[in-house]
Amino acid sequence: MSTIFSRIIAGEMPCFKIEEDENFLAFLDVNPLVKGHTLVIPKVEIDYIFDVEDEMLAQMIVFSKKVARKLQSKIPCKRIGVSVIGLEVPHAHIHLIPINSISDMTFDKPKMKLEFSELKQIQDLIVNS
Repeated sequence: MSTIFSRIIAGEMPCFKIEEDENFLAFLDVNPLVKGHTLVIPKVEIDYIFDVEDEMLAQMIVFSKKVARKLQSKIPCKRIGVSVIGLEVPHAHIHLIPINSISDMTFDKPKMKLEFSELKQIQDLIVNS
């Protein structure tokens, strides 16, 4: 069964792309914990992060590091937090979250509701400036 992430990869659904290569895609979470919250996914549909082959998982971490550095250079924050939850979408993904405190990564708090124009502005800040 195709996940929402697979539909994004296939171009059937839009996303606010931050980075992409032949194996991975990074895009803004449309319901973020904080502005700049980005998801990194493999282009192969794999449900659980620990089912990702070792070599691909290592490459995914290196790709995430590149994206995190890009985020940190554009979004005011102390660090880029990393989280893997894996319950919301059955497609392995890593959350990269600009943080200034531990509470910025609390997944049980209400998520932000950003307008299309604000998400586009964040994407442009990260990608184009």
